[in-house]
Amino acid sequence: MNYRHAFHAGNFADVLKHAVLCALLRRLQLRPKPLSYLDTHAGAGAFWLDGPEALRSGEAADGILRLAGLQPASPALAAYLDLVRGLPGNEQGLKIYPGSPLVAARLLGEQDRLFLSELAPEEAADLRRLFRGDTRVAVHCRDGWEALGALLPPTPRRGLVLIDPPYEAPDDLRRLADGLVLARQRWPVGVLAAWYPVKDRRELRPLERAVACAELGPGGVLQLELAVRPDDNPGSLNGSGMLIVGPPWGLEEDLPALLEEAWHALRQDGAPAPRLAWLRDPV
Repeated sequence: MNYRHAFHAGNFADVLKHAVLCALLRRLQLRPKPLSYLDTHAGAGAFWLDGPEALRSGEAADGILRLAGLQPASPALAAYLDLVRGLPGNEQGLKIYPGSPLVAARLLGEQDRLFLSELAPEEAADLRRLFRGDTRVAVHCRDGWEALGALLPPTPRRGLVLIDPPYEAPDDLRRLADGLVLARQRWPVGVLAAWYPVKDRRELRPLERAVACAELGPGGVLQLELAVRPDDNPGSLNGSGMLIVGPPWGLEEDLPALLEEAWHALRQDGAPAPRLAWLRDPV
């Protein structure tokens, strides 16, 4: 696997993924009970925006750096930006960008638990260094798809799974649908969130059909997408989306303002409006 997220840290897809992660965890924390968080493809955990990889790609300039001075009305988007700005090292401007494990760790409490799965030994070692001394965190150097079977159900029994593969393998979209079914079988009470890229929209139709018809229990499947470029270039990353299985109560009301404000800050000319709809109605 050649994917290195350091080249893409803080891009517009990260903005969507991590802002929605904040929205999910904020909703789950409204009930005063411990939570578990499983990150199947955790990555290194933190990235330098002034490092050689990020500077070479320049992707953060069209992502988090566009939002650096934004004071959003959306509480979830504001919480995400406050978290990024508040990281040690960002006092004089954004230099460090958090991966999803660090976003979750900054939001979760002392009674909560984090289970981080990362296949690349170097990045798993980075995670262990980042969370050294944090007794809430367990790092597993293992395949993320395998982690769905091996690490679920967790203790505590409430919580969230984030599935965020690099989509290097041609069958990752199919594996995503299968992974959601497996996760629901193993952890019926957990919230499942999966990120996916939007390039050629035709490639997403089999995933949408599979998830719409899958055995995923009650709670429905909420789908959201944020595109920053027109859909007329199927070879590039034009946007990204998320599927949320069994979303917590109230999340649907949190997302429209988040999506609209992020879209206005990040979009280029011709980008389609954000999408938010039930792929599968709650029952």
